[in-house]
Amino acid sequence: MEFARPDHDRDREPEAPIRDRYVIVNADDFGQSRGINRGIIQAHEHGIVTSASLMVRWAGAAEAAAYGRAHPNFSLGLHIDLGEMAYRGGSWVPLYQVVAEDNFEAITAEVLRQLADFRRLVGGDPTHLDSHQHVHREEPLRCFLEELAANLGIPLRSCASEVRYCGDFYGQNGKGVPCPEAISVDGLIGILATLTPGITELSCHPGLDKDLDAMYCSERAAEVKTLCDPRVRAAVIAEEIELCSFASSAGRAQRPDT
Repeated sequence: MEFARPDHDRDREPEAPIRDRYVIVNADDFGQSRGINRGIIQAHEHGIVTSASLMVRWAGAAEAAAYGRAHPNFSLGLHIDLGEMAYRGGSWVPLYQVVAEDNFEAITAEVLRQLADFRRLVGGDPTHLDSHQHVHREEPLRCFLEELAANLGIPLRSCASEVRYCGDFYGQNGKGVPCPEAISVDGLIGILATLTPGITELSCHPGLDKDLDAMYCSERAAEVKTLCDPRVRAAVIAEEIELCSFASSAGRAQRPDT
């Protein structure tokens, strides 16, 4: 007598989806130009961007802040701007410098001035803190900003245990070589699929300004297109990921240690 072979695939319990995953899709450089503003607004209204970080020193800052005031569910943080470096001709060169990098008193005074400008433009405190080209990751600025963020009761990028930072959605490598696959629809869907439980900040740099003198420029329009692609929204739903902002993420469970 032959016995039927057990249907292991049928009898196996279905794999449970990874639950309780939240993602804050945060657009950097809000206010740097009107073209960047348009790209970020488009990626918020027609895509998955939920928050932005405001650069208060630039000509588009007032326009960006006005949009934030009119859309209170769109969280605005402070994108501290002390300068920008670009990899050109085989070496890193400054495009501009706000204060001398070895003058700690001048740096802290500039940070506080930018915070005051943010409050004046937006009418309140930022929901989060970060910096242009991640200068806050190095000392002595890191300790100062960790203390400032703690006093404000807000997260500092890469330094807050409750929010994991992901910078994988970026269209260049460390020397400015284009990496278009990283900001493609498939690339972003792949990033979303690997998110761990808890809250993740996924940074992006959308924009519609092709004339900006910056290291990261032509990639911005590609980001807008990807962030607004309906396949990305469908992937968020299929992965059971909840989009949130820094403001709406308050009270979420802390992410487990990984």
